[in-house]
Amino acid sequence: MTDNLEKTELTLGFIPLTDCAPLVVAKEKGYFQKYGLKVTLSKETSWANIRDKVALGILDGAQMLAGMPIAMSLGIGPMAKPMVTAFSMDLNGNAITVSNALYEKMQRIAPEAMKERPLSAHALKKVIEQNRKAGGEPLTFAMVFPYSTHNYELRYWMAAAGIDPDNDVRLVVVPPPQMVGQLEKGTIDGYCVGEPWNAQAVQAGLGHTLITKYEIWNNSPEKVLGVTQEWAEQYPNTHRALLMALLEASRWLDELQNRIEAAAMIARSVYVNAPEHVVRMSMTGTFQYAANELPRALPDFNVFHRYAANFPWRSHALWFISQMVRWGQVGSALDMRAVAEEVYRPDLYRDAAAALGLLCPSIDDKLEGLHESNWKLHEGSDSLLMGPDRFLDGRRFDPSKPLDYLRGFELHHMSIDLDELARLNRHTSDADHAAKPSA
Repeated sequence: MTDNLEKTELTLGFIPLTDCAPLVVAKEKGYFQKYGLKVTLSKETSWANIRDKVALGILDGAQMLAGMPIAMSLGIGPMAKPMVTAFSMDLNGNAITVSNALYEKMQRIAPEAMKERPLSAHALKKVIEQNRKAGGEPLTFAMVFPYSTHNYELRYWMAAAGIDPDNDVRLVVVPPPQMVGQLEKGTIDGYCVGEPWNAQAVQAGLGHTLITKYEIWNNSPEKVLGVTQEWAEQYPNTHRALLMALLEASRWLDELQNRIEAAAMIARSVYVNAPEHVVRMSMTGTFQYAANELPRALPDFNVFHRYAANFPWRSHALWFISQMVRWGQVGSALDMRAVAEEVYRPDLYRDAAAALGLLCPSIDDKLEGLHESNWKLHEGSDSLLMGPDRFLDGRRFDPSKPLDYLRGFELHHMSIDLDELARLNRHTSDADHAAKPSA
């Protein structure tokens, strides 16, 4: 299996976050070696570094935000490069945290709204309105990258309560490990980031977590393995071996008895460089929203393999493209389905999964936002257990009708004429792409 690899020595980039775990486990537990790969993991300081180094060939591939390969392929941002992802590294894993001062204002101005669960942004909206009347400066919120899951989640949460994220607040980019320090300095009022940087602020008594990514969109995609299209075509057998190693690592990670060992592994200075007890919190299925509260059970805060977590659903790609359109990041009409099919490659995933004897979806899309509890995706005589996929505001996303979805948002900053977009996306009205609900 390893004799026909086109390349055996790889350098893969990662950001110090708990969800770099599949890469760390694949290296530390010998899964890369099992498939003939000698892998060096390169800790990077920012997502921009990851993007640039993969595009320039300095890195063979990397942990990437789920929207990054799409943005790079579309040429939005400074680095245009056709990209491929055939592997989703995890689901969930982020949260929105605010300073103690902002939290106290929200509690004081809108105590009833602060009792909502999941917590909406209605209390924040009231603070913003009061601040505006007093002539104050806009609140500043940080996210990790313009084309990040975090940016779209923060915007989705705010917009669901009527906050315009482009006009009512100031959004800035801050690398994940710097979030807590910036919050402590008072240069930002809140942020959306992955773990352990929410738990770190809470345990240090510097902030309160308001809502998790899971509560905004249950079991939504987070990181992917990103490689250039050129690399994938040049090294197909190496790519397949890489996917197989990561699949085995992800399966190992989702065995609950392995999570404490995994937390100790990734907490080390060479990887996440955070206190082990902080990393262990979310990795073992608990989450602490405030320093004066007990941790709550959130078993699906980090999902690495179950619920077909590693499958690169094209419906996920289409949702990210819809958000790029919604917030004006895409300036000209595009064929959304064609982009999703070019970047997200379930065919490559299926090839690797079949070599391991793993059951995987035979369809490329599913309806998003339909299920409030676990459900089964039927594959012939077998079935895959899937998790809830509900959105905070109860909306549903049909990947065969992305234009209908976009038209449903009152709050947006679309710079594309929807009629022009519709002309390029007529074929997406063919509804048999997506999985239908099962009993």
